[in-house]
Amino acid sequence: MSGSEKVAVLGGGLIGRSWAALFRAAGKSVAIFDPDPATADRFAHTWESAAPVLDRLGLMKGAILDVEFCADPVDTVAGAVFVQESVPERIPIKHDLYALIEPALAPDSIVASSASGLTLSQLQPGWKDPSRFVLGHPFNPPHLIPLVEVMGNELTSPGVVAGARAFYESVGKVTIEVRREVPGHVANRLQAALWREAIHLVNEGVASVEDVDRAVSSGPGLRWAVMGPTTLFHLGADEGGLAEFCRRYTDSFNTWWADLGTPMLNEDVVALLVAGVATADDGRSVDQMCAERDEVLTNVVAATHS
Repeated sequence: MSGSEKVAVLGGGLIGRSWAALFRAAGKSVAIFDPDPATADRFAHTWESAAPVLDRLGLMKGAILDVEFCADPVDTVAGAVFVQESVPERIPIKHDLYALIEPALAPDSIVASSASGLTLSQLQPGWKDPSRFVLGHPFNPPHLIPLVEVMGNELTSPGVVAGARAFYESVGKVTIEVRREVPGHVANRLQAALWREAIHLVNEGVASVEDVDRAVSSGPGLRWAVMGPTTLFHLGADEGGLAEFCRRYTDSFNTWWADLGTPMLNEDVVALLVAGVATADDGRSVDQMCAERDEVLTNVVAATHS
């Protein structure tokens, strides 16, 4: 796909605007659909903050074209080679949108949904022909975090998943293929598993919210930014590799796994976590903390993915 080809973004919320910024930086002709008349102003704000990050990461790859803002999704997708759908995660909303745009799509276009809480099989019934529709789930913010989880299934035409992955990689993303449908896909399940144990440790009085977060961000989280957990453990037993690591630590891990907590979010647990975050944020606003996060993340991504 050449730089000036049209990419449509359906949904001008936080995720959609971040996608649009990435596509614009790559030299794509971007059209955004959102019925909210404030979308253009919000995108201008997103672009102002995202552009320096994208430039630093080497993702400014072409001419920066004007973005088209549309109130009609049919106009938005007309002539687009790739469509990224990021409307609210409500099945009726998504299905209604698919029914509107399907007749207007180019025959060889690919449509990808950013859905995190919905599965591909829940989304496909909104299409008469779902053969060129895939899951394309990003991590927030998409213009900064490289990962995209891509999934098709038996209803997806051959080559469409590969085409979606090639498109994402052409604009600087790192893709993985989800081979079997599970709720939460891959990365969100990993996040959920870690957060569940973090909540358990706080709930049981083992450590505070602040200290549990610090244990991750100043400990294994630093390593996870470089390599995944299995590869890291492969490096944890000298020349013996993963086989030796497992020989040494199987009993320890099995003991820890047997003792992991199984908390569920309820009013009391949420109140405990909210109070803990209020203590940890040290008076900083959410915007300030987001800016701090993104500055550090930019450095990390630049060091590990550029």
